[in-house]
Amino acid sequence: MATPLGGITQVEGSANLLEVDSLARFAVDDYNKKQNSVLEFKRVVNAKQQVVAGTMYYITLEVTEGGHKKVYEAKVWVKPWQDFKEVQEFKLVADAPSDSSA
Repeated sequence: MATPLGGITQVEGSANLLEVDSLARFAVDDYNKKQNSVLEFKRVVNAKQQVVAGTMYYITLEVTEGGHKKVYEAKVWVKPWQDFKEVQEFKLVADAPSDSSA
């Protein structure tokens, strides 16, 4: 079954996962600078992408803040031919389970 043009798809493949990891770190750094915060990136939980004028990545990621694990969602817009990337949205989803073994 083909994904409709502009549809959101799961990110797959190790090369893509490295890019998503890098974008997740970029989103955390951007948030820390703008909010004068100290979130520490831990791992990507899930990632999806959508072809727009470039690619929009929807990344669910785990961070720690003051020793507490939290889950955030980041929306990052990338246009590689223009060397452009921008965090469109970065929001807290929930506290991560304390029994997580990451």
